[in-house]
Amino acid sequence: MDKVRNTLGQLGGITAIALDGVLSLRRRPLQFSEFKDQAWFITKVSAIPLVLIAVPFGMIIALHVGSFFRQLGAESQIGSALLLATVREQAPIATALLIAGAGGSAMTADIGSRRIRDEIDAMEVMGVDPMHRLIGPRLIAATVCSMLFCSIVAVAGILGGWFFAVPVQGGTTGAYFSSLSALAQLPDFLMMIAKAVFFGFTAGAVACYKGFTVKGGPKGVGDAVQASVVITFILLFFQNFLLTAMYFNLIPQKV
Repeated sequence: MDKVRNTLGQLGGITAIALDGVLSLRRRPLQFSEFKDQAWFITKVSAIPLVLIAVPFGMIIALHVGSFFRQLGAESQIGSALLLATVREQAPIATALLIAGAGGSAMTADIGSRRIRDEIDAMEVMGVDPMHRLIGPRLIAATVCSMLFCSIVAVAGILGGWFFAVPVQGGTTGAYFSSLSALAQLPDFLMMIAKAVFFGFTAGAVACYKGFTVKGGPKGVGDAVQASVVITFILLFFQNFLLTAMYFNLIPQKV
């Protein structure tokens, strides 16, 4: 019961700090400088690893899908299957995991260090709301970067799939790209963006919560960083299941 109570308490704390951070965005002045710094930092630590993950991921999908479709005599549909796998699952998941593992852990360490150095307490004494100054900009930065990176990962995955489908497996470029629209539809891309928003916001909220509630000095900061990554991964896969189930039940699939 204690573990269940602790888990529910953490979920409530994450939800509360996310809501407080969002509501703080209504206040003026807008913390654009903080948002810009955080967005640039997330971009620096996540952009190149994202591309390096997306390209081989697309190659692996193309290799498996191409082999399977060749057995069925449907080589012309490799591009469409790869696009669905990349847009629906690979792009949002890979983006969120990199943002949580690189950007989110850094956000937890930064806010946690401010907490153990009593900087956050000093801000509150001076009348500066840490939700407005620190949390809100980081939530928006993680969300915006997740949306932007998602498109980059999708393009990189499709190009990686082309490499295996055309030069390696002997397909044609025209057939590959002409098949991309065979099964895909606009709701697939809208779901990709929706997943990116949910996943990026969740990664930012968990990172901010674990950093904001750090206890135990420097060791506590390290424990918070580790816990934030683990919690984010669990929540992301749970959210992905719910969003995917809702999508298949609400949106008719193209045949």
